[in-house]
Amino acid sequence: MKTIIVVMILAGSALMVYNIYGFIRFARFIKNQKTWGDNNRILYLPIILLVMFLIGYLIVGLFGNPDIIMAGILLGGSIFVFVMYRMLNGITVRILENERLEADLLASERSSQEKSEFLATISHEMRTPLNVILGMDKKALNQPDLPESVREPLLKIGYSANHLLSLINNILDMQQIESGTFMIREEPFSMKDSMNQVNAIAGTLSENKGLTFKTSLCDEINGTYLGDASHLRQVLLSILDNAVKYTEVPGTVTFKVSCEPSDGVSAFSFRIEDTGIGMSEAFLPKLFDVFTREDTSTTNKYSGSGMSLAVAKNMVDQMNGTVTVESEKGKGSVFTVTVPLKRIETAEPAEEHPEGVLAGHRVLIVEDIHENAEIVSDLLSLEGVTTEIAENGQVALEMFEQSPGDYYDAILMDLRMPVMDGLEATRRIRVLNRDDAKRVPIIALTANAFDSDIKQSFDAGMNAHMAKPTDADLLYAELRKVF
Repeated sequence: MKTIIVVMILAGSALMVYNIYGFIRFARFIKNQKTWGDNNRILYLPIILLVMFLIGYLIVGLFGNPDIIMAGILLGGSIFVFVMYRMLNGITVRILENERLEADLLASERSSQEKSEFLATISHEMRTPLNVILGMDKKALNQPDLPESVREPLLKIGYSANHLLSLINNILDMQQIESGTFMIREEPFSMKDSMNQVNAIAGTLSENKGLTFKTSLCDEINGTYLGDASHLRQVLLSILDNAVKYTEVPGTVTFKVSCEPSDGVSAFSFRIEDTGIGMSEAFLPKLFDVFTREDTSTTNKYSGSGMSLAVAKNMVDQMNGTVTVESEKGKGSVFTVTVPLKRIETAEPAEEHPEGVLAGHRVLIVEDIHENAEIVSDLLSLEGVTTEIAENGQVALEMFEQSPGDYYDAILMDLRMPVMDGLEATRRIRVLNRDDAKRVPIIALTANAFDSDIKQSFDAGMNAHMAKPTDADLLYAELRKVF
C-alpha cells in the first residue's frame, strides 16, 4: 500500500511540474500576442500558486505520513489542474483563431470593396471615351453622300469599339458574379419588344457578314412577363454573336423562340442554331469554363476572350434556367436556353410604334462631358426631338425649376457629375412643389453600369437606367415607353 501511495504522490508531483511548464508556455504565448499590455503580469500568478502546490506535495511526500486518501487528493488535484490547463489553452487558441479568421474576413471584404470600387471607376473611365467613339462613328455614318472609301473604315471602327465594349461588359459581369453582387431583377417587360431588339441586332450582325439569318417567334411572346429583360437579351446576343462569329459564308444562323405555358409560368425555349465550324465532343464539357477556347493556337483566326459563354451560363443559372448545347465538328452547333417566366398580363400583339412618335417632344440632357451630350442630342434630333443641355445636376435642377409645367417630356440624367451628381439632382426634382416634378420621366444615361448603380438610380426616383455607350435603338425604345 505504501508503494502505491508513493507512486501516486510522485505521479501527482510530476504532473504538477508539467502543469507549471505548460502555464509558463501559455503565459509566454499570450504575452507574444501583445493584446494584454501591462496586464499580462497576472498570467504569472497561476504559476506561483502551482509552484507552491508542488512544494507542498514534496513536503507531504518526504516528511509527512500520507494515507491513500491524501495521496488520491494530491494526484486528483494535479489531474484537475491539467484538465483545466488544457481546456484554457484550447479555448484561448480557438478564440485567437476566430479573431484571426474575422480579421482575414474583414481584410478580404475591404479588398473586395476596393476591387469593386476600382472596377467601377475603370468601367466609367472606359465607357466614357467609348461612348464618344461609337457616337461620333454613328454620326459620321449617317452623313449623306458618304464615300464608300470612308464608310468602310468607319464600320470597322464601330465593330472594334463594340467588341471592346463587349469585353468590358464580360469582365465586369464575371467580377460581379464571382463576388456575389450580381443581381437578377424581377420587372415587367414585353417579350415581343425584347425579341425584336435581339432580332434586329443579330440580323444586322449576320447581314454585315453575309450570312442568312432566320427567325421564328411563337405567339406567346405577345404578353408581359416578369423577369430580367436586359440580362436575358445579353445572354441571347452573346450566343448569337458567337454563332455569327464561327459561321462562314455562305452560312445560316437560326433563332427560334417557343414556349410551354403552365399554371401562370411560361417555360420559354430559345434555340440558336448555326452551320458553323462546330465543336468536338471532348470540348463540350469545358465550353462554359472561363477563358476556355477549343483552339488556342496562334494561328486561330477567331478572336475572343472565352468569357461570354461563361457569363451567359452563370446568368441563366441565376434565372433558374438551363443552357444545353449540341455540336459536331464541321457541322455547326445548337444552343438551347430555357428560362421560366411568370406571365403577369395577357395582351394582344403590341401595335408597332409609328414612325416619328418621338418627334415634337422635348428632352433635357444632363451631362458634364460636352461630346457625350452632343452625341445624344444628335441621335435624338434624327427622330425630331428637341433637346436642351445642362452641364451638371445643379444646372438641371435650376432649369427645371424655372421651366413652365410639363415643359420637359423626359430627362436623361448622367450619374457622375461635378457640383451635383445625378442621384441628388433626381431626389431634389422629385420633392419640388409642382405636379410635373413627380411624373416627369427621368432616365439614367450613365457609364456607371453596375447592378448597384441601377439600384441606386431607382431608389433615387428614376424611371429607367441605360448604360453608356448609348445605343440609339435602345434609347429610342426607352423614350417611346415613357412618352
